[in-house]
Amino acid sequence: MARWRKALVVASVGLPAAVGLAVLHVPTASAAPADLQVDYRCTATGPSSIVRHGPVRLTTRLTFDTDLVVGDPLNFTWKLDYANDTRMQSPGYFAAGAQVHAVGNVKLESSWQGILQPKGAADQETNLRPDDPLSLPETLTDPGLIDKPGTIKVTPQNIVVDFTPPDGEVIANDGNEADNPTGMQIVYGGPGNNWVNVDDRPGSEHHVHNDFHVTETAGDYAELTFIGTGVEYVGPRDKDAGPVDIYIDGTKRATVDPSRDDNDMPVNSDLDGGHTLWKSPGLSYGTHTIRIVSASAKPVWLDAFRVSTNTSQIPTGFHRATCRMIGGPVSVIVTVTEPGEPTTTTTPTDEPTDPPTTPTPTTSPSGSPTTSSNPTPTLPHHYDPGIDRNLVSVVPGGVTTTTATPRPTTTKTKYVKAQVAKTPKGGVDSGEQPEPASGGSYGLIASGSVLLMGSATGGLLLRRRKAGHAGGVQS
Repeated sequence: MARWRKALVVASVGLPAAVGLAVLHVPTASAAPADLQVDYRCTATGPSSIVRHGPVRLTTRLTFDTDLVVGDPLNFTWKLDYANDTRMQSPGYFAAGAQVHAVGNVKLESSWQGILQPKGAADQETNLRPDDPLSLPETLTDPGLIDKPGTIKVTPQNIVVDFTPPDGEVIANDGNEADNPTGMQIVYGGPGNNWVNVDDRPGSEHHVHNDFHVTETAGDYAELTFIGTGVEYVGPRDKDAGPVDIYIDGTKRATVDPSRDDNDMPVNSDLDGGHTLWKSPGLSYGTHTIRIVSASAKPVWLDAFRVSTNTSQIPTGFHRATCRMIGGPVSVIVTVTEPGEPTTTTTPTDEPTDPPTTPTPTTSPSGSPTTSSNPTPTLPHHYDPGIDRNLVSVVPGGVTTTTATPRPTTTKTKYVKAQVAKTPKGGVDSGEQPEPASGGSYGLIASGSVLLMGSATGGLLLRRRKAGHAGGVQS
């Protein structure tokens, strides 16, 4: 009996402690993901930037979760788009497969210090000519693993955009306005500038796009400014062709004679097109100009220039643009909690709906109490350096509980507070009424039963005696 009473006392101490802990550690409601719209102004920062004709405006949308637990990734999704009709543009002639790369910068402060850099790339699917518009990466991403609880101040910063052409070759044709729009075409000039465009040549002559330019004036020239690591002069071999001087970046590099073959033997052909008449040695990656000049009054033909690129030689940031935020910086706080912590707000009540281990007094079918030992309950807690985590240890380890099942029905646990607001004199610290000095409820019941039976027996005897006495008088 004494053991049962002690178990009930322990239960009454442990329950308010557990309820108090739940009240102290009510978590905040889950925060909605951050969704920031940030506009940028991009300017040229490389020697041959993809921002070619004034600043380019971008509009961006940065989204990320603001309520995380340890082990989650802090994953930024940064979508990019042009804000108006300004565009980043190709700086030269390039084959299909060039890429536009973008790298965002997100500053982390508070519990973490550093920079995360979401990245993305967009393939350019067609051949490019100078000033062709470039497509942007649709999304930048960069997940960072969270390894401890705390808070993170997130501030988006600059975006860097760069351009990488593919390895390979691309043709800059000598043709008409459709082939070389104004401002991008091969430039023709010279003392007489007597160049003539000849279209619709038969395919059997193998000219690029079935056209070419020709002049018969000494000193006339054609030139192309390009970006790459090499260039070729493409034209026909012809028995009547005159010599051509070749210049790279203003310096004469060679003189070629299209009337002779590679073995310096005279040719006997007319307009045998598609030949590489001269190829530059390796050039450093960058902007170069090739010029061919007629060195006589004989015919000189130009079919195309073929530009080549070796991307291993591209200096870092050669085509770069830097995009800076328009307006002041904006910051968002991310909260990181420990694993297992509830993510929704709960309201404590006098009767908690689901405490993990609360003592339940019951009795076995035989009427004798049974005991079991449960571990100390551990409740999820919110990371807050201002709360004493040792509150969890208020519940004693190895709490003894009893189980009673007077009839085969489901046992319902009832949670109660202390019976009185203050502990009466002589009472236990739990606030319960004081325990009797000796005996118990069974003793009281037995004593009462004896007294009741004694009273009934005494009364019966008294009535018989009185009846007997009355009978004697009458006799």
